[in-house]
Amino acid sequence: MAQGSKYKVAFRRRREGKTNYNARMKLVDLDKSRLVIRISNANVIAQIINVGENGDETVVSAHSKELQKLGWLGGTKNTSATYLTAYLCAKKALDKGVKKAVLDIGLKSSIKGAKVFAGVKAANDAGLNVPYGESIVPDDDRIAGVHIAEYAKSLDDEEVKKHFSKYLERGLQPVDLPNHFEEIKNKIEKA
Repeated sequence: MAQGSKYKVAFRRRREGKTNYNARMKLVDLDKSRLVIRISNANVIAQIINVGENGDETVVSAHSKELQKLGWLGGTKNTSATYLTAYLCAKKALDKGVKKAVLDIGLKSSIKGAKVFAGVKAANDAGLNVPYGESIVPDDDRIAGVHIAEYAKSLDDEEVKKHFSKYLERGLQPVDLPNHFEEIKNKIEKA
């Protein structure tokens, strides 16, 4: 009888820290679409993905850079951008006939008020059915950027220029962020 090592080498993507196969197997179901929200160092990507015979198939996708084409002047990876990107993705999904999905947050920890849950709320607000608990999503003021506007009001002009230089370069006063958020959301709704 041959004696071999009992050690089993993990799959490459698991070793690289890119895929949790146990969690993935629970999500993979041929009848369910997945709402995948990924936040990189600079952008947000929201996708509706189905499992196909030859691997995952992306049904629709939205990228936070698409928001800039709609006139978005805010950041491309903050909570507001996550909400708007997921809202845009959900609208595209509804046009393709996708009515429900489950959330796939990948390797991210499930933290109350995290950006990915702003995306889930956005998908539901757009009409896509994605189950979630009310207690885990950020509040509406945070999603709209009211906290940023209030913080900007508390600063003097020099501090505003220092902390919000990118917003000012794009032509957006930080105190106007909540109004600008609603304006872009309405553009997505009408598109």
